[in-house]
Amino acid sequence: MQRAILFGRACVQVRTQTRFRSSGSALADDPYPLPLSKNVPEGDSDLDSSLLPPPISRPNESLSALRARLVYQTRKRGTLESDLLLSTFAKEHLASMSEAELREFDKLLDEPDWDIYYWAINKRSPPQRWAGTSLLDKLRVHAKNEGKAVRRMPALDEWSASLSASR
Repeated sequence: MQRAILFGRACVQVRTQTRFRSSGSALADDPYPLPLSKNVPEGDSDLDSSLLPPPISRPNESLSALRARLVYQTRKRGTLESDLLLSTFAKEHLASMSEAELREFDKLLDEPDWDIYYWAINKRSPPQRWAGTSLLDKLRVHAKNEGKAVRRMPALDEWSASLSASR
């Protein structure tokens, strides 16, 4: 379709094009739906656990090295939501955790980001190995943020002070 538009004395030819939207449902045909899409059943896990790399065994790791590694792993998850949730949780709880709790937190961080996030905000039920654990319960309380605190990624200099106090 062409039409003429007058701008002052010049006449400009404008060509317009009509675009049609697909009449089919894009969600039904999507081979890679987003998490929590309406077409993905709640219990479905779209990630095959055999595709995950096995956790690295660190039998001789000191507690200070473990804490420092967990600080890094909570800050560098890959999704901003997980980074913010886990790093602020670690900032509050990491220094006071026992060795057993630190090892359990380390195992939790081996899980995929979106799984941890959805378990923490109660959008999905955790698997049996995490259901009812005190660590996940603490993470859920932290995720609720009942005090409505404005949370930001903790600065690393704050970490070094809190971790050195726990040594």
